[in-house]
Amino acid sequence: MCGIIGIVSRSEVAGPLYDGLTVLQHRGQDAAGIATADGNKIRVHKGTGLVKDVFDEAAMRLLRGQVGIAHCRYPTAGSEGSDEAQPFYVNSPFGIALAHNGNLTNTESLRRQVFEQDRRNINTESDSEVLLNVFAHELDARKQLSPEAAMDAVTHVHRRCTGGYAVVAQVLGLGLVAFRDPNGIRPLVLGKRSGPDGDEWAVASESVALDLIGFARQRDVAPGEAVVITESGQMHSRPMANPGPHRPCVFEYVYFARPDSMMDEINVHKARMRMGVKLGEKILRLRPDHDIDTVIPIPDSSRDAALEVANVLGVKYREGFIKNRYVGRTFIMPGQGQRVKSVRRKLNPIPLEFRSRVVLLVDDSIVRGTTSQQIVQMAREAGASKVYLASAAPPVRFPNIYGIDMPSASELVAYNRSEEEIQAVLGCDWLIYQDLADLEDAVAGPKRQGMRFDTSCFSGEYVTGVEQDYFERLQQQRADAIKEDRRQATRRTG
Repeated sequence: MCGIIGIVSRSEVAGPLYDGLTVLQHRGQDAAGIATADGNKIRVHKGTGLVKDVFDEAAMRLLRGQVGIAHCRYPTAGSEGSDEAQPFYVNSPFGIALAHNGNLTNTESLRRQVFEQDRRNINTESDSEVLLNVFAHELDARKQLSPEAAMDAVTHVHRRCTGGYAVVAQVLGLGLVAFRDPNGIRPLVLGKRSGPDGDEWAVASESVALDLIGFARQRDVAPGEAVVITESGQMHSRPMANPGPHRPCVFEYVYFARPDSMMDEINVHKARMRMGVKLGEKILRLRPDHDIDTVIPIPDSSRDAALEVANVLGVKYREGFIKNRYVGRTFIMPGQGQRVKSVRRKLNPIPLEFRSRVVLLVDDSIVRGTTSQQIVQMAREAGASKVYLASAAPPVRFPNIYGIDMPSASELVAYNRSEEEIQAVLGCDWLIYQDLADLEDAVAGPKRQGMRFDTSCFSGEYVTGVEQDYFERLQQQRADAIKEDRRQATRRTG
């Protein structure tokens, strides 16, 4: 998962791009980059680490220009090391920089096409560089530089690329280009700011980034839509003629997005509250005479759901864990060893809230189960008489192939296990999962009843289809042991 932002302004954009990245930092802590257009030059600065560590005063001074894009990232399949930091850049045609959130599922066949047919070279393992070269080739084939040519190029990108993707690109002499995949799996929000000198525009993964830099959210970029904003601030858009079924990623609302964001006209905070209501109602159906004393969230993204669970059950809601804000999100940390070490560094229990109580711990989801195991044990050590664990999402049984670097299927705690077997592995006294239908209803809410989502990591249904042998290749790329070998090789050669 990554965060992207692009701005066309009447003033310098490096500062707002930096600020926007800081509020998208939760989407990726591995690398960050900014590219700006300054006259006939694209200036790029990127590197590994947090946003605040990648950019210093000298770097920001070099990033001149009133059009720019930015990216923060965590490593997905086949994508680790400083060479994979975005934005990527090509000088033909015109000069293009591109940043991408998501994952292409036909990367291998595209890579061959780009080399053998398009006569373009790919220097990294990143599917984002492949996507950039596909877009560059299609724009070059139009033989002109105009909003119409750029939108035509996006149409051909959609014909060639499969997967979930949201893209911001800047083209020298034109401006900003933004688009989403035909199913709208990955989010992209459009914002506007009007002033005496004309309109300014921004696009970002989440509306919270627009809020911070002073742009009013206008709408979401539609599935398959191409948006072009010229250097003078003129906005052009073209809907896709035949978009696929709209399937935004439900895991964005479960875990990744900030609660103060709006995406696809859905308030993340309210969606998580509704998840809690549904979960609480299920608990009451299963155990109307439950013995739960206290509901405790596993911070941070489960708080909204946990509070509503407590309200439905009519029991106390308490904060039982103190979080160290200087340890990153364990889900997106590279390597199982680092995730294991980080759990106890990140969370510390308040014994007063556990001692001699039956506690219900509420988490947003359970993926590998490593974190959950340790937290359940921490609750017992703090004195809980019983520890129940509830997940606001269903069991994660399948890999996500659209930009969330979930482990290979065999490393998922729910893979080939019943809920009773998962409960034994996690060591809790009772395990409760959200039902998938209830999750979709909760995220859609009353205003968007019947809306469907990409639920592939729960259901195993992939809306785009999958290339033959794709999952075998994914297993090789995503297994923790294999990724650790790649990291060690990168350190030795770096």
